[in-house]
Amino acid sequence: QVQLVESGGGLVQAGGSLRLSCEASGNIFRSNAMGWYRQAPGKQRERGARITVGGSTNYADSVTGRFTIARDGAKNTMYLQMNSLKPEDTAVYYCNADPPMIIGPPPRAYWGQGTQVTVSS
Repeated sequence: QVQLVESGGGLVQAGGSLRLSCEASGNIFRSNAMGWYRQAPGKQRERGARITVGGSTNYADSVTGRFTIARDGAKNTMYLQMNSLKPEDTAVYYCNADPPMIIGPPPRAYWGQGTQVTVSS
């Protein structure tokens, strides 16, 4: 069964920090690279950070140096530490495999409920 549960979002002032968590089904987590994605109002969802099963990471230019992705295999949990937050980081944040999990039929990407991050100026 596919399960992705994000938590840790909230309202924070610019320059502040938040730590997001993602609990994933073991069958997703153990064998897939994972990513944190975000979708701002009126914009397409984009991937901000990625981590492989082996722990290699990469980041979108917009978050490099400010966000850190990590995973805990024993807990099937992934994290996103977000520092130096900016108003433009405001979005709903989602976790998923990379590429995103497909369910169906008909085939479609599965997404959890996400967690809202709002950064005030």
